[in-house]
Amino acid sequence: MTSALPVGDAHPYLRAASAGIRHHARALTPHAEHTASPADRVHLDVLHAHLTALHHLLDQLAESTRPPHPTAGRHLATAHTRLFQAAAAVHDAFHVLPAADKTPTDTECHPERLPEGPPVLTICQRHLAAGHVIRRKTTPSDLNTPLHGHTTTCSQ
Repeated sequence: MTSALPVGDAHPYLRAASAGIRHHARALTPHAEHTASPADRVHLDVLHAHLTALHHLLDQLAESTRPPHPTAGRHLATAHTRLFQAAAAVHDAFHVLPAADKTPTDTECHPERLPEGPPVLTICQRHLAAGHVIRRKTTPSDLNTPLHGHTTTCSQ
């Protein structure tokens, strides 16, 4: 994916993260000699960390863009909401996958135990923090509404 915009050094870390994701997606593409392996909890934990970092970035961009450009700010706020929905789906998938070890573990989120909880709950801590941010800025119906009615057209 390339952009027609000039590529400078303004956002090198974001470009590097995007390149890393593209590389990872290519590496997961099944080749003739093997099939792609299914996601595991470690993979989903790292993906969730990436999604929540993007969630935080979009929150900041929406807040700073909204005053001078209200329409663009609203679109970024919508993307912020949809990204939280994606992170929520990854969080849910994490909890339905079996644990890596065969010892019985409690895989449900228990907010009352998070600060002292087992390492597996770091995804829950991260998700709860992102949930607090999104719930201050959106309504429950916004969180449950699928993306529709997008009318912006691309222009050159």
